[in-house]
Amino acid sequence: MTRILFDQMVAYYVRKGYPVPISSQEFQIGLTQRFIERDGMYFLPDQVAEYDRKKMTSGGMTETVEMFVKDEASMIQWLRQLLKQKPQTFADINPQFMQQLGGWDKNEAQFDLRELLNQNFLCYDGKGPVPEQIHAYLSSNWKDLRNLPKDDPALIAKAQDRWYVPDPNKAGDLEKLREKALLKEFDEYRQRKGKFKRGETFRMEAIRAGFKKAWQERDYQTIINVAEKIPNKVLEEDPKLLMWYDQAVTRMGDE
Repeated sequence: MTRILFDQMVAYYVRKGYPVPISSQEFQIGLTQRFIERDGMYFLPDQVAEYDRKKMTSGGMTETVEMFVKDEASMIQWLRQLLKQKPQTFADINPQFMQQLGGWDKNEAQFDLRELLNQNFLCYDGKGPVPEQIHAYLSSNWKDLRNLPKDDPALIAKAQDRWYVPDPNKAGDLEKLREKALLKEFDEYRQRKGKFKRGETFRMEAIRAGFKKAWQERDYQTIINVAEKIPNKVLEEDPKLLMWYDQAVTRMGDE
């Protein structure tokens, strides 16, 4: 949900011709500071009271929203939803991950689960206190682990090697690492000679990240050049890429 909201905010600024004022991490921190989160959604105080009331009177709403996973972005959202509810080990996640690959977009490069986890999530290595998210899950689901301090050996043993969603206030370095990898791949696309061939896959998130950076730097020609290398159908069916491209063409025309 936070990624969707951030994308909508970015789209607003781009269409207005303004630079995007904050990063994804800053936006996420702002959401948690100004609004109340329930089931992956954000509410004002009076709205959340109404939501809680309706949830109780209806006997509880479904906590897990079924997601259609088709590319890297939706897979990350799926993993975020999965791990926020239940921090898990790689061995636990992998079979579920494999089941989600059936609807993968044919133009989108597939990724190793380990790579996606390393770039977007954190794994508790058993050193230091157990992270709050893992502690809350374990203490709620295992009676013998309740009321234990976060450095208790039994709790640490149960928590070790579990992947979890990073705290928005501590996710900056992780986001920078991911962006660096995306931009490195985008630079390869930028330097590539010729278009992508039919059936050839590429990393859409890398192109989105590169377009965003080029827009911030007012490098509209790079957006146009790379857009011309990917299939027209892919460009036309991706609202984000099409937005960057259309705005870049408009700016080049104005200049």
